[in-house]
Amino acid sequence: MIQELVMAAAGAAAAVAVYAGAAARVVKQYERGVVFRFGRLRDDIRSPGFTMIVPLVDRLHKVNMQIVTMPVPAQEGITRDNVTVRVDAVVYFKVVDAADALVRVEDYKFAVSQMAQTSLRSIIGKSDLDDLLSNREKLNQGLELMLDSPAMGWGVAIDRVEIKDVSLPETMKRSMARQAEADRERRARVINADAELQASKKLSEAAGVMSDQPAALQLRLLQTVMAVSAEKNSTLVLPIPVELLRFLERATPGAEQVPSAAASPTPPPPLSEAYLKGRTAAEEAIEDLTGSSVEPTHREPDH
Repeated sequence: MIQELVMAAAGAAAAVAVYAGAAARVVKQYERGVVFRFGRLRDDIRSPGFTMIVPLVDRLHKVNMQIVTMPVPAQEGITRDNVTVRVDAVVYFKVVDAADALVRVEDYKFAVSQMAQTSLRSIIGKSDLDDLLSNREKLNQGLELMLDSPAMGWGVAIDRVEIKDVSLPETMKRSMARQAEADRERRARVINADAELQASKKLSEAAGVMSDQPAALQLRLLQTVMAVSAEKNSTLVLPIPVELLRFLERATPGAEQVPSAAASPTPPPPLSEAYLKGRTAAEEAIEDLTGSSVEPTHREPDH
């Protein structure tokens, strides 16, 4: 009798252990448990920890509540200013209602991915190239609004959307590079012109000071010679300005008489009698040879 009772107790304990093993479930901290009893959704969502279900009657589905990082494949489109680009993005989202994520949509991850690709193509067609390159924050907000509206019905909340890269054709890259180079060259020329203007004003002021003090010009010349000689050059070309010559001319005594004497022309030397007799004889000989039809050419004496 006792043995039969012991066997029955052991059998009951084994049945309870099997039942407990089949009914026990553990839900992790980042998950939520959704129970279906005979295919119908139970209202109570199982929280993290140990939970029990009815074996062969209930079905427990665990839904991950963590933020999902989903890359959006690169989408090729034409912008509003007729430029072909390829844009890729990344979407951050999470499940906020586990029951809706299982019941309202077949695969919420696939649905969010397709919606992100469609919205990205729409954003490309509505935007200019400059907006895609420089105004990405506004485009990210627009993408987030376009995705968040349908996703809320699926129990999914869009955390943020980021455009990662914008690929341009090679011809467009070269055109933009030429434009940037031209703009930089324009700014460089403006800066150089401004510097030349400022330098010319300072040089004009310096020239005015040097014109009042001629010795300042000599000091500046000596300073230039010292700067050139400091470079250890073997040949030194020293320009002599006209102002220096004039200064030396004024400083030299008796310099005014020298040019006046040099300016007066020197009279030619007198002709000798022998030269005059020789010229007369030559003219008579020419007259005898040519006759009366040819007249001798009279030349003026060289002075």
